[in-house]
Amino acid sequence: MKEITSVQNDFIKHIVTLKEKSRTRKKSGEFVVEGLRELNIALASGYEIVSVLFYEDLFPFSELKHINVEDYKCIEISKDVHARIAYRDTTEGILAVLKTKTHTLSQLEFKTKNPLILIAEAPEKPGNIGALLRTADAANVDAVIIANPKTDLYNPNIVRSSVGCVFSNAIATGTTEDVITFLKDNNINIYSAILQESETYTTQDYTKPSAIVVGTEATGLSQKWRDASKQNISIPMAGKIDSMNVSVAAGILIFEAVRQRDL
Repeated sequence: MKEITSVQNDFIKHIVTLKEKSRTRKKSGEFVVEGLRELNIALASGYEIVSVLFYEDLFPFSELKHINVEDYKCIEISKDVHARIAYRDTTEGILAVLKTKTHTLSQLEFKTKNPLILIAEAPEKPGNIGALLRTADAANVDAVIIANPKTDLYNPNIVRSSVGCVFSNAIATGTTEDVITFLKDNNINIYSAILQESETYTTQDYTKPSAIVVGTEATGLSQKWRDASKQNISIPMAGKIDSMNVSVAAGILIFEAVRQRDL
């Protein structure tokens, strides 16, 4: 088993760069995950470990026996090194470097023959993406698709805010045009959350193959979704504003579809 005590160590510098730069994550095909729960979800979802780093005072070596990892991939780190690479306020003392996966539309596999899909176009805030992934996991949707992504899925803030759901969901990314083509090729009905020319979301039938599509709070969905949609849907608003947080709206819409399918 290795031990690293210096923050100037090249591998530690690499980890810091992995956390901070999307370009490094894409080039190396690696990313960082912190926390035992998130790591276990990643491993259960088939992610490959490069290295596991632990700070003995917070996470004893004996606890690693609960993780299926070879000793030669384990690295004990000092307090200073841990402070340099940990990003949680309350940390468990364990981090890991994992191999990324590819998330192309052609690789996407549905859990059922009657898929329910959550789609988000151009979400920018990692916290919103994480919340969308948690909603998708809770609803047990068949897949999540990010159209025109603005950040990579292995951004540490997405990993953290999704509480590991970035690993447990089947996820694909692609351009809006490619996603729409994919949905039509698979005979999946498109329901776009758009105020214009919309009907109340509860009036639609989501029991057939369906995709619920949400956009950003600032700009909503692009015209391409309006043109491709089987029906634009909206959530009635009783207050002074006509929009809500995208993850909240997605939760309302996706769980209506789940409710109908459970009848």
